[in-house]
Amino acid sequence: MKISIVFLVIISITSLLIYFNSPDSTTMAKVSNLINSDTTKHKGESMNEKLVKTDEEWKKELSQEQYRILREKGTERAFTGKYWDHHEIGIYICAACGTELFESDTKFDSGCGWPSYFEPIEKKRIVYKEDKNFGMKRTEVMCAKCDGHLGHVFDDGPPPTGLRFCINSGSLKFVPKEK
Repeated sequence: MKISIVFLVIISITSLLIYFNSPDSTTMAKVSNLINSDTTKHKGESMNEKLVKTDEEWKKELSQEQYRILREKGTERAFTGKYWDHHEIGIYICAACGTELFESDTKFDSGCGWPSYFEPIEKKRIVYKEDKNFGMKRTEVMCAKCDGHLGHVFDDGPPPTGLRFCINSGSLKFVPKEK
């Protein structure tokens, strides 16, 4: 009896370790297709030319909340951000460096309480990184220009990509479309 319980515990622990240490294959496959589909320029600059600043420089330029989200990988509470229920036509840019990230016509109401988009303006404007914090397995998304933390991407979004970029309002600024 004791051997059976120990065996079950070992199997359970091993299963959990495998689950939390393997990449989410569905999300990563969809993201991989998205990443490899184009090359990106931003206002004539290669996205490989990183914008690098010291913590002190970022603190002078960003609000406390923006700094917490973009530089310390924080998050805002659901249904509290400026853009979760925002419906104007325009472009959402990185609050730190101004890189154009998402168009309003890719925004949708996912019900999660954060702004959600099914694809970025250009795929390589986003950097993807595996995130295993808080006992979860997720894919973090960051601005390719300044490495600012934006949020996470999940594989439960609508067509055509099937992705949901769940983004903190504090990492974005909105530029309305000119009329």
